[in-house]
Amino acid sequence: MQVEPLDPLGARVTGLRLADVGPDETDALRGLLADHGVLVLPGQDDAGDPEFVAFLRGFGPLAFTTGEASAPGAPDLNVVSNVGRTTPPRSTWHVDTSYVREPPAYTALRAVRIPARGGETLFSDQERAYETLPADVRDQLEGRSILHVATGVELADADESEAWHPILRPHPLTGRLGVFLTTPKRCAEVSGASPAETERVVEHLLGHSTEPRNVLAHAWAPGDVVMWDNARVLHRADHSAVDGDRVMHRGMVATHHGGAG
Repeated sequence: MQVEPLDPLGARVTGLRLADVGPDETDALRGLLADHGVLVLPGQDDAGDPEFVAFLRGFGPLAFTTGEASAPGAPDLNVVSNVGRTTPPRSTWHVDTSYVREPPAYTALRAVRIPARGGETLFSDQERAYETLPADVRDQLEGRSILHVATGVELADADESEAWHPILRPHPLTGRLGVFLTTPKRCAEVSGASPAETERVVEHLLGHSTEPRNVLAHAWAPGDVVMWDNARVLHRADHSAVDGDRVMHRGMVATHHGGAG
C-alpha cells in the first residue's frame, strides 16, 4: 500500500484492491482517514457492489439514510445519479445525516458511470478550518452547539430528525478539534443565539471553512472509490458543468471505532 498526500488535504492510496482488504489494512485506512480526511482509492474496476459493501463492513456496522433510493440489488447502498433529470442536482456543503445523535463516521462513493466532463466532488478540511479561526472567534464558540435538523428527506415516525452537536467538535479517534456544521438550511439554531445571529454565525463559519485554499476538488476517473471521514471534512458535488451521465453508489459506516458489521 502506497500513500501519496494530496494538497491541501486527502491522500491517494494505491497498491490496494478492495477485495483483498483485511483487518490490518482497515485499521491502517482508518488512521489515514483521521489524518488526511479523504482517501482516493483508484483502479478498483474489478470491484462491484458486493466487494464495495464487504470493504465497508470491515470498518463496522453500515448506516443508511431513510427516504433515499437504494442501489438495485444492494439495499445497503444509495444511488447518487443525474440520469433522467431535466435539471442538474443541487449539492451544497454538508455532512451526511448530521441530524442524528451519532452521525455516520465515514462515507464512500464508488464510481459507476463517469461523465465526459465535470462532476467533481469537493472536500474542505474542518480541522484546518478550526486552526485558522481567530482566537477571539474560537473563544466565542467554545461550549456552543448547533441544532442540526432533517430537511428534504421522508423519515419514519421513529427516525431521529434533530440533534445538537458541538460547533468545535473533537474527533472521535484523535480528539483534535474541527468546525462541525452542515448546510445552512439544516442548521436551525446556535445555542444562546437569536435566529439572526444563528444565520450570521453559520454563514461565517461555512465561508471560512470552504475558502478555496482549504478545498480539495476530486475529478473522478473510472474505477475510483473515494472515502472520507465525516468528522473531519465537509463535502459537496459540483454539478455546474457536467456533460454526460454521473452515477455513484454511496455507502456509509456508522462508527469510527469498528466492530461487527
